[in-house]
Order: sequence, then structure tokens, then C-alpha cells
Amino acid sequence: MPITMTSAAEDHVLKSLQDRKKGIGVRLGVKTTGCSGLAYVLEFVDAPALDDEVFEFDSFKVLVDPKSMIYLDGTELDYVKADFTEGFEFRNPNVKDECGCGESFHV
Repeated sequence: MPITMTSAAEDHVLKSLQDRKKGIGVRLGVKTTGCSGLAYVLEFVDAPALDDEVFEFDSFKVLVDPKSMIYLDGTELDYVKADFTEGFEFRNPNVKDECGCGESFHV
């Protein structure tokens, strides 16, 4: 399944890339951390790695390394503004449980 984004997430990434004035998109991945085992990593990327899975959007790409793709397959990214906070939300159908603080998950 592909990685998808809501229009709010796409708008936020596009604006961030325009403000940065360089880059082809963002890299979505996971790292081992937290009380549940895995945490999301989202960072700007200027060039793809050879084995990246590439998801094309209107004006940018989302790149995922093969090891992370196992955990992220079918994930939807959203960008949410609520009260005094804003940030990305990850709707990942592979998640079995999350820690109480919401910083990590396991599949």
C-alpha cells in the first residue's frame, strides 16, 4: 500500500520546502526508541538513496527506506492544528499499540 497525505500535510510540507529553498521532499522513517519500541522520523531530503521507495506528490516526494517501509506501509500523514499545538499525525494501520505519551509505537 502507498504512503498518503492529507491536503493539510501536503500544504505544510510544500510551504516548508519553499521556506527552506532546497530539497526534493521529505524522508519518512522509523527509529528504535521510546517505551513501545519505534518512533517516527520525518526530515527534509535533498537527494534520494538508491534503495528508497519514492512516493510522488504534486511538487515533492516522500521517500522511505526499505527497512522502515515494513512498518509504514499504508500510513497516512496529516497535519493538525488544535488549540495550542500543531504537528504531524501518523495514521498507521500496522500499529498494534502506542505508549501513553504517544511518542512511540510497536507493530
